[in-house]
Amino acid sequence: MKQKADIGLIGLAVMGENLVMNMESKGFTVAVFNRTTEKVDKFVSGRAAGKNIIGCHTLEELVANLEKPRKVFMMVKAGQAVDDMIEQLLPVLDDGDILIDGGNSHFPDTIRRTKYVESKGKLYIGTGVSGGEEGALKGPSMMPGGSPAAWPYVKPIFQAICAKVEDGSPCCDWVGENGAGHFVKMVHNGIEYGDMQLICEAYQLMRDLLGMSDDEMHEVFAAWNKTELDSYLIEITRDILAYKDTDGQPIVEKILDTAGQKGTGKWTGIAALDEGVPLTLIGEAVFARCLSAMKSERVEASKEYARTIPAFTGDKAEMVEAIRQALYASKIISYAQGYTLMRTAAKTYGWNLNYGGIALMWRGGCIIRSVFLGKIKEAYDKNPELSNLLLDPYFKETMQKLIPAWRKVAAAAVQYGVPAPAMTAALSYFDGYTTDRLPANLLQAQRDYFGAHTYERLDSPRGEFFHTNWTGHGGNTAASTYNA
Repeated sequence: MKQKADIGLIGLAVMGENLVMNMESKGFTVAVFNRTTEKVDKFVSGRAAGKNIIGCHTLEELVANLEKPRKVFMMVKAGQAVDDMIEQLLPVLDDGDILIDGGNSHFPDTIRRTKYVESKGKLYIGTGVSGGEEGALKGPSMMPGGSPAAWPYVKPIFQAICAKVEDGSPCCDWVGENGAGHFVKMVHNGIEYGDMQLICEAYQLMRDLLGMSDDEMHEVFAAWNKTELDSYLIEITRDILAYKDTDGQPIVEKILDTAGQKGTGKWTGIAALDEGVPLTLIGEAVFARCLSAMKSERVEASKEYARTIPAFTGDKAEMVEAIRQALYASKIISYAQGYTLMRTAAKTYGWNLNYGGIALMWRGGCIIRSVFLGKIKEAYDKNPELSNLLLDPYFKETMQKLIPAWRKVAAAAVQYGVPAPAMTAALSYFDGYTTDRLPANLLQAQRDYFGAHTYERLDSPRGEFFHTNWTGHGGNTAASTYNA
């Protein structure tokens, strides 16, 4: 074993342990610390026995066992715990040492922490880590951002332990300054919310509208995973639908229909509102989880508004294929909205994001990994200034093929009373985005009528604002601000 470790890791929960095992398996010596030191002893004498892993009982001991510049990877709970750990580490580190936060921190916290740690002479990285427990062990997707000067020191470790795509390219590269890495991870999680909700809507349409069994749906998802929908989430859905309880019945049908969440989808929606970006699909996915949590109210309401979904009389196989196409079209919208949010935030925060590179980072290791991400990388490699994924030639051609089935499924969901909030929100966004004249002219007239908020005219240059005295007694004074 080397006298000094290449990197230190704090926080030996499942993700932390697995990252340590991953780093050690790639030839790195790792020093480890946990607030509960019994965990350190148990890990070093058990799973880590005989490996190049150094157990430490204090932060001072951890720091003493690290090569300079020291690299300390924190895998602690997001929030105050990260700030507390930074305060404990700063006095025992030297200038130029590197602190790494690998948790699901909110990006504004990472912006603040980067500035603070740099003011103390140290370097800071906030890195999104996706892929769950298995990814941490076998190769996660990693999205690092923070102090650019820190990247050359951690790059060999991060790119060694991350997932790789078919040609060996690592699913990890530098994202940008301060909070950029955690912002991209947040958007990843928002898209994950959207993908999961869309799959759940496809499942409910097949179950409630088409009356399909879990075994039949298992076969459908198995087939879908050999199409453009080939992805980790489709794959695990296939497996879940086939899994039987001890009595031979599908276990998924015995699970209470109330969804939990950790907040990253909500953060994505809030960031979109702050940036003025219509992130409608992901917003609906978050609200769908909130609605699911109102279980007792929903049960009561279902008694008050009892309805029976009539038997489906059309061609079941045709509708299953239409649902697949609607799912794919909606998925494209989810990514289009997510990328628009990243582009807008990059301007706000001064980040130079590599959009094709982000698609590559998500191509393997992470929860939303899918074949489809390769097409997104191609789109942004061809045109780094692409304003919306829907304007890329490949996606334009694809969407035009999918639209008829998408409308058919959305109409059926509305007609038969099967909730499909994400799919229908995605279609509404598409229709709005591709409509040259929306009714916002009336909305601006309303705002000007009650609040003198002014409006622009079609027959005048953009940036010239007008106010009408709609009632004849409202006066001609306009409000001082104009904000659409």
